[in-house]
Amino acid sequence: MATASEIAAVGVIGAGQMGSGITQLAAAAGCAVLLLDADPTALSRAVASISASLRRLAAKGQLSQAACEDSIKRIRCVSTVQDLRDADLVIEAIVENEDVKKKLFVELDKITKPSAILASNTSSISITRLGSATKRPSQVIGMHFFNPPPIMKLIEIIRGADTSDEVFAAVKSFSERLGKTVICSQDYPGFIVNRILLPMINEAFWALYTGVATKEDIDTGMKLGTNHPMGPLQLADFIGLDVCLSVLRVLHNGLGDNKYSPCPLLVQYSEVRNTWLLTPEIIAVYS
Repeated sequence: MATASEIAAVGVIGAGQMGSGITQLAAAAGCAVLLLDADPTALSRAVASISASLRRLAAKGQLSQAACEDSIKRIRCVSTVQDLRDADLVIEAIVENEDVKKKLFVELDKITKPSAILASNTSSISITRLGSATKRPSQVIGMHFFNPPPIMKLIEIIRGADTSDEVFAAVKSFSERLGKTVICSQDYPGFIVNRILLPMINEAFWALYTGVATKEDIDTGMKLGTNHPMGPLQLADFIGLDVCLSVLRVLHNGLGDNKYSPCPLLVQYSEVRNTWLLTPEIIAVYS
């Protein structure tokens, strides 16, 4: 099994916003990155976004021009899981659905080399259960990046029941190599951040649903009254309403407490507007 310094080739599955951000971080840290997505358009869009982001950093003097161009060259787009067979670390950033993730981990277990570490960017799903789908549960771990990954300073690492000390140490060191602060959670529903954050977001939806206040006043109250950079309703849009709903359902099912029951308004909104676009206003908050 590779140590943090030996992680040279990283596979990232999913060319959405999270996968693109993780790819950028790994490439800038000197890794060869294989970015996998079945959609060629998503891959093209991801590479364009990553290149533009790295060049902005170079223009600001936060990255040398040579380092910027080298990072871009280290990224290779692939379309099949078989292309990840030589990766030292594979990080999946696909849909937040346990069955879909388990099927992927079964495939990865068959194809990747025996020493490879398999990581999930899940924000709530049990790492122990994902690991149980493989023959290497000791090498399965959670790496929960936050949106957008190149800007947010945190990685939440989750150990499954079988995750080895060696894998934990390697992934922790690798996360620090990416320039992130690491917090560690045991494998409980929602882990640390979402266990605390999602009930607040849900309560904001309940306040709106029951007519306590307008969405503007709810968000302004939390921004100015608690010094949050954005209000909970805006943050829910930022995270993705579908993701918020998924995490709340994991919390509700896993912990069995009705306080995690999703607000009907969140359920309704997530059905009609479950995607979110990064706007200049949001970028400014985190820049």
